[in-house]
Amino acid sequence: MKKIPRGLSDKDMVKNYVEQESVEEKMLKAAQQAERQRQIEEAEAPPEPLAKSGFTKDLTERLGMELVAMKIELAAAGVKKYSYKIKRDGEKIILTVTDKKF
Repeated sequence: MKKIPRGLSDKDMVKNYVEQESVEEKMLKAAQQAERQRQIEEAEAPPEPLAKSGFTKDLTERLGMELVAMKIELAAAGVKKYSYKIKRDGEKIILTVTDKKF
């Protein structure tokens, strides 16, 4: 280690000192960069189609789970080809499955 010359001010003694970046600082920078990237992607995301305008993520998830359950029941019953019919009755929307027999 070098000797520190006498008569130097504190500023002169530490003028060439470069502090190394700590792990915490690296992690904070990475988190901030990820947050900025998320905000950019969110801002650039296309708007939701009008047909999905009332559907929250929770509602979409529940509807998807019910459709999967219906698909499993149809497979268990031996129905392999089917289609959905959607009908609106006042405030109700009715989804029925029709078997495609050839």
